[in-house]
Amino acid sequence: MAHQPSGQSKLTSRRAVLSAAGAGVTAALAGCSDSQDEDPVRMRTATEGTTAYAANQGITAVVNEYTDNLFAEAQTSRGTEANIGALSNEEAEMVYLQNWSAHEISEGTGQLGDLDFQISQVFHYYDLPWFFCTANEDLETLTDITEDHGVSPTPEGSGTAPALEHALDAAVDDYERESLTYGEQSSAMQEGRLDVGVGTYMNFDIEPGWLQEMMSTVDLSILDVDDDVLAEWEDDDRLLIESFDGAELEEGEATPASVPDEVHCPTFAYNFMSRADLDYDLVYNFLELMHEHRAELEEYSAVLAPLEDEEFWLENAYDDIPFHAAAADFYEELGIWQDEFERADEP
Repeated sequence: MAHQPSGQSKLTSRRAVLSAAGAGVTAALAGCSDSQDEDPVRMRTATEGTTAYAANQGITAVVNEYTDNLFAEAQTSRGTEANIGALSNEEAEMVYLQNWSAHEISEGTGQLGDLDFQISQVFHYYDLPWFFCTANEDLETLTDITEDHGVSPTPEGSGTAPALEHALDAAVDDYERESLTYGEQSSAMQEGRLDVGVGTYMNFDIEPGWLQEMMSTVDLSILDVDDDVLAEWEDDDRLLIESFDGAELEEGEATPASVPDEVHCPTFAYNFMSRADLDYDLVYNFLELMHEHRAELEEYSAVLAPLEDEEFWLENAYDDIPFHAAAADFYEELGIWQDEFERADEP
């Protein structure tokens, strides 16, 4: 599926609240909330220092600026399993999830396939399309990878690794599994310790700094995907495959040495989730406030810019997982609800 990017590319936020002092400001506000009669909206994403956590601070700051009835708090998390555990234990009201894990939940498989509560969708957060890249001149497509090549499909243990390893299995019989952080890939390629790494193009609009570094320090090429591999990816209901025009990566100061006309990507859609029995008014009031002031979100993080478009709130909704009743009603009143979506029972 070809993706139409929305929003503008910005790599820095403008508000001081999310500068080095931002976490302290959020913590201080969290401490104050204990003495006030406000309904908590604890939101968990990922570890401190990640884009996910920083952008979530922006959402909570906007919500808190315009209400005395809710107190939204961005909280760190160790990852997907910890997020689901926080919902199960009612230690958080909303957590983010990605489509690979959502599929496990809806199918009742894997480590997340046996929940003791009904999970529900609230709104779409952002998308991370992933592609494979190399500084090895002998490699042009994924199928050129052999058992002698070192490949790091994100670090082992990361939430993205299982899906990218699964995608690789459709193209490659075997490879040498490496485990490098995103920032380590550039030097490893320079030193000949890594043949294939990964890159991402956040929301089909933003190049992360570590990808820019890779493109500026090595002759980085984006690997093409053969038609038969692409067909297998697209037939796999565990994968979300989207694409973008490769020329977009050639517009910045740092550009790849070569890039396919169309870059096909296993994509992670991150959505905020809640328990279906979470208080109706809390969810509705949260969405109403966030929607009313959505134009301000981009001031905190470029990742939030697409949320100014109402349609984005429902983009890449998960199959077979219902929306919270309040969210369903809210989107129906906006006129953007789609008949194929499911509505959870009202709490």
